[in-house]
Amino acid sequence: MGFFNLFARPSPEKLEKKGDALLQAEQRGLAKLEYEHALDQLEQKGDTDPELLQRISEKLTTVKEGLAKEHQQNASDLIAGGFREEARDLLRLALELSIDPDFQQAVQQQMNEMENRPLEDMEMDTNIMDPAPLSEGEPDVPRSQERASDEEIFAALCGTLPEVVGDAYLDYGENFKTGYMALNRGDFDTAVRFLIRAMDDHPEPDSYIPLELAAAYANLGRTAEAQQLLKRLLAYHPDALPAYQLLCDIHWEQKDFQQVDVLLASVPEDFADSLAIILLKGETLFRSGGVEAARKYYQDAMDRYGWQEDIARALARAHEALGDASRARAIYKEMMDTCTSCHARVDPIVKHKYAELSFQEGVHNSEILELYLSLAREHPDNAAVYFDRISRIYANLGNTQEAERFRGFSERAIAEQSRRS
Repeated sequence: MGFFNLFARPSPEKLEKKGDALLQAEQRGLAKLEYEHALDQLEQKGDTDPELLQRISEKLTTVKEGLAKEHQQNASDLIAGGFREEARDLLRLALELSIDPDFQQAVQQQMNEMENRPLEDMEMDTNIMDPAPLSEGEPDVPRSQERASDEEIFAALCGTLPEVVGDAYLDYGENFKTGYMALNRGDFDTAVRFLIRAMDDHPEPDSYIPLELAAAYANLGRTAEAQQLLKRLLAYHPDALPAYQLLCDIHWEQKDFQQVDVLLASVPEDFADSLAIILLKGETLFRSGGVEAARKYYQDAMDRYGWQEDIARALARAHEALGDASRARAIYKEMMDTCTSCHARVDPIVKHKYAELSFQEGVHNSEILELYLSLAREHPDNAAVYFDRISRIYANLGNTQEAERFRGFSERAIAEQSRRS
């Protein structure tokens, strides 16, 4: 869950930094949305800094070009498998996103060649097990940001926070920065050591440092110390939603659901109906065994507030737990369609859930094949399972040649995993 979801609307500069952080994590679709949101705000303001407008516009263009090449790569996989209609849709999306004349010409040529080639000439690329870069001409932003300094990464992470929090983090000094970066890397012992020093540097009672130190303690199993810090934080910042999340995590682990109810009942009225609290209440019902009550709670929230992806994901999970695979599958499908409509990257977990539920229900078509091909490329560690699914789908479709070939891919992936281990 993101930190501080209910603070004031971020400025265009903050949205830009959030887009930068998402791009660093190679979340191109989500970065695109943040840059577009930033540009929308700049247009609404009227009196706009031309340098800021140009900078964000250039970043948006770079992200869109990356997405276009991602669509082209996926289309190439589909063409190799003979799925022309699905490939055509992706290539059209790539054309819509890109403004690069050379790339557009290459995509158009690819579409023309696809239309003119006999279907039987299109064979699956046997190099699919070796995921490669999207294109030699792909913008080098992710690589350059992988080489970013700790200072730049720290600034980008702070840029994703509400302004008041991010500015405070930037002012806490080197000990805090070192501890915060260690926490984000999962080095919790180092995080504790430096965050304690940061608290000594900044003993103000309203500091946000206890939140990060509590997170480090919780990850080390030092829950009593984490709880003490979080209660101290909430005394000064009752709107700090991450503190409620961490306390709930601790109480859930201890099976103390009554204490969770007490905690959530103490949330200030202004935040009681926030998305974060809705999810925490629903998760408490789910974990305490009230799965049907959780399902109803999530559905009521959807009916009341409209489509919210996080609530939809929780609702689908409840339907799965209740054995209603068809309804869960329909929700995951809607989530995927929502991402596609805004050219955002589909969450691989959602993609995996939808593909697996579809496969279990006997849906063996080109759409599910496309998803498994994409998943095999994105998650090669699980490629053996995905290739096995593709093989069995081909077998059900009567294409024994492709079924045998992908069975071979699956066996090779298993052998490769055994060799590595």
